[in-house]
Amino acid sequence: MKKYILCDVEPGINMNSEELARVIVQRLGLTPRKKGSTDKLHKVLLQLYEKAKEANRTKDITKSVMTVEEMAYFAGITRQTMYEYLSRWLDLNLITKMSYVNRDNKVVIGYRLNGYTLESAFEKAKSVILNHLSQTEKLIKELQRIRKNEKIKETIDKKKDIKTKHENLEPLSIANQEFDHELTQEEENFRAETSNHYQESNAHKEKQKEDNGIMPNNNQE
Repeated sequence: MKKYILCDVEPGINMNSEELARVIVQRLGLTPRKKGSTDKLHKVLLQLYEKAKEANRTKDITKSVMTVEEMAYFAGITRQTMYEYLSRWLDLNLITKMSYVNRDNKVVIGYRLNGYTLESAFEKAKSVILNHLSQTEKLIKELQRIRKNEKIKETIDKKKDIKTKHENLEPLSIANQEFDHELTQEEENFRAETSNHYQESNAHKEKQKEDNGIMPNNNQE
């Protein structure tokens, strides 16, 4: 995974080329993270620039190449440590790897500025950072779109759940209404039967009284 660590380091007043080169290296995040590490990586940047100028002057691109051993010498660190720092330079596309065969028929492998000047090399690094930010912007827009769709789906699912629960409760409600209707009808039937039985009982009693010669108890005015 590539890392782009930009630092907000402000330049001083009336700085010389070495001091300004140190600020540039710091702002691009090319300096070591640990305290006590080398503070001479800006010398590598200046040397790459000098070699690029020489290559332009002599029309010989091999003159722009620095080996890792040379870089380590100017930075005041070991070759292995320089290899570890190189990944940051390569991630920014500030430098590019190059190999060639020298006059002794030996293969030379090294690195050079990714351009004929510091400015052109920086434009490559700038493009890397801007592309990274552009991709991040697209991801942010995609995140908003996905999040919005998720919320819409959640709302739809909740409405579906509520509707399903309502539909499940409706048959029970209808059954309760039918049961209540049945109870009411049975109650009315019972009352009617009771009333009929009462009327028949009274009529039977009155008939017995008549048969026994007892006059009905009518109210007199």
